[in-house]
Amino acid sequence: MTILEDLQWRGAINQQTDEEGLEKLLDEKSVSLYCGVDPTADSMHIGHLIPFMVLKRFQMAGHRPVILIGGATGSIGDPSGRTSERQLQSMDQIRHNADKLIAQMKKLFEAGSENGIHLVNNYDWWQGMGVLDFLRDFGKEFNINTMLAKDVVASRLETGISFTEFTYQIIQSVDFLHLFQNEDVQLQVGGADQWGNITAGLDLIRKKEGAEAKAFGLTIPLLLKADGTKFGKSAEGAVWLDPEKTSPYEFYQFWLNQDDRDVIHYLKYFTFLSKEEIEALEEKVKTEPHKREAQRTLAQEMTRFVHSQEDLEEAEKISEALFSGNIQDLTARQIEQGFQHVPSSTAPKQDIGLVEFLVDVTNIEPSRRQAREDIKNGAIYIKGERVQDTDYTVTEKDSFDGQYIIVRRGKKKYFLVHLVEA
Repeated sequence: MTILEDLQWRGAINQQTDEEGLEKLLDEKSVSLYCGVDPTADSMHIGHLIPFMVLKRFQMAGHRPVILIGGATGSIGDPSGRTSERQLQSMDQIRHNADKLIAQMKKLFEAGSENGIHLVNNYDWWQGMGVLDFLRDFGKEFNINTMLAKDVVASRLETGISFTEFTYQIIQSVDFLHLFQNEDVQLQVGGADQWGNITAGLDLIRKKEGAEAKAFGLTIPLLLKADGTKFGKSAEGAVWLDPEKTSPYEFYQFWLNQDDRDVIHYLKYFTFLSKEEIEALEEKVKTEPHKREAQRTLAQEMTRFVHSQEDLEEAEKISEALFSGNIQDLTARQIEQGFQHVPSSTAPKQDIGLVEFLVDVTNIEPSRRQAREDIKNGAIYIKGERVQDTDYTVTEKDSFDGQYIIVRRGKKKYFLVHLVEA
């Protein structure tokens, strides 16, 4: 199966500018291709990963990926998919965000390896360009009527678009030309909303380099969930690649909790499993859906790819501990990940009677009478151990590394208590 055939099977191709020409080029030689991301935040989220997974597949097929960090384009704002102007950031913030994105890309794409990525920042070639040079050398190559007809601009005309965001299409086109001329890049990959920008870049290349210039564009479909909503968010918001923003455990859980109707689609998009492996998992979704083997495989593959094998093992350990209730062996770091979104309170680092601890200190129980009743009935667990003695004293030995105490009431209701100096 060729790389394009594999992408078609995975449902990862939306549009191509010249399918036959690109297929012939890929048969002839190893090709340089690029995809870009603007540093509008200091981490990518999983929605950003979609075109970069395609770039990774090209890399694995022997081609050379170039990743463009949009230090210049990120400073003006991409109108794609937006109904209002983007809030501009300071250049210091953009540089900080760019450094963080570069670190993520190096990890995902094995920078420095024989077939690793080449990273570029378009600020490097835009910072010295004057407005007159820009207008003379490039502005005259773009027809306003053609630009207005592009979906990315046309969708904004009713609400309005600034000249700043209007020029984004020209700047991205110049980026493609620059990479074509200086990095031998012949293919640009992007999301479905980038089609207008990509085709504008191809037009510019042919005006500057001649009609026979071999350059191509490929876009990825907008990824929707089975219920029709946009893919990429959890109940808590965006699912980030930065473990400080979305912990590996939360990341693992996001993939583990995918709908049966979506999981095979995501296995095709986001994992490097073979067609045979995915089809075997698809059969298990039909015959043994309760085992959720496809979801578990998806969660394992993605957590290992984005984070590490160690992070995957830790996420699975936390998941198993929470499922079984045997949390005693978790570390404070694992407690932070697994109990990040449960009700929380604080308590002093001192010995406190259990009833007082549950009622007066943490408000876990509404009254002393209810607290005593729940304790006697075996509904209260401290650090995973059932406590039925109303005279029990909570001490630092009940904590995780002197930082947290976990209280469970009933089968599933957990509470996280942060210990502070008395």
